Amino acid sequence: MLPRAAALAPGASAGPGRRSPPAGLQEEAEEEPPRGRAMASGGAAESVPRRAEAAGPPAEAAEEPEGGSRRWGAQHAGARELAELYSPGKRLQEWISVILCFSLICFNFYNLLFYLRLEHTPSVIVGIFAGVITADFLSGLFHWGADTWGSVELPIVGKAFIRPFREHHIDPTAITRHDFIETNGDNCFMTLVPLANMAYKFVSFSPEALYETCPWECYVFALIIFITMTNQIHKWSHTYFGLPRWVIFLQDWHVILPRKHHRIHHVSPHETYFCITTGWLNYPLEKIRFWRCLENIIQAVTGEKPRADDMKWAQKIK
Repeated sequence: MLPRAAALAPGASAGPGRRSPPAGLQEEAEEEPPRGRAMASGGAAESVPRRAEAAGPPAEAAEEPEGGSRRWGAQHAGARELAELYSPGKRLQEWISVILCFSLICFNFYNLLFYLRLEHTPSVIVGIFAGVITADFLSGLFHWGADTWGSVELPIVGKAFIRPFREHHIDPTAITRHDFIETNGDNCFMTLVPLANMAYKFVSFSPEALYETCPWECYVFALIIFITMTNQIHKWSHTYFGLPRWVIFLQDWHVILPRKHHRIHHVSPHETYFCITTGWLNYPLEKIRFWRCLENIIQAVTGEKPRADDMKWAQKIK
């Protein structure tokens, strides 16, 4: 059974204690197009968010911008404003992060292979699996935090890290138009400290110590690799044309985040299925109401409403 967010129709009540989408706010879940259909926009990769099939009440229609319905995607007023906040300084930070990250990955991978032994095999397999699970949970935690709390107006982190999440909800196809640097720069930045720490161990610890800690370092390395690739995996989950066959194979077998699975998150108000590395943890976390419990605690302590800033940007019409 799908989570409640996926089952609600636009304008339906979300139940006691939950906030319903505002009038006129449409679902943003994408429909997968038939294979082989040509794209109207020249290759980027995703279907256009659905519009309502029937006209709403006159009161709702009066709130819509000229043209009859709120425009989602690149023409949305909030999406245009958020895209313009992407600065040259941010671009430089992403370039530096990507270069440093992949340089450290290569250095650490070489050293891991040097110290690996056959007797490490069982613990390494367990470590890699644990690293993937941890990365999926951390992707959900960070995604939930950035989606639900904070504001684009916050100093430093607002424009640098929260802005892309606000843009993504009102223009889900924007990520498919980002190049490798823009897509992965922030994730590379977040892994620099653990990568540098691992490199320091390889140049300063004794061979005996490195031999003993090799399985642990394999866990950390797997965690770093999947965190680094999370936004690329996320981009693939929005891409319906031109994907390599090996990516489609991994999606179909749910090794990485599948496209249909991720659509559940893209139903307004975007309150569920936050894990975007593999998506393995989304269903169990939804069943135990993990994110809603956290939101209720934070709202009770701070008085802040979940996703208030996200809704503000979604409702911009000029």
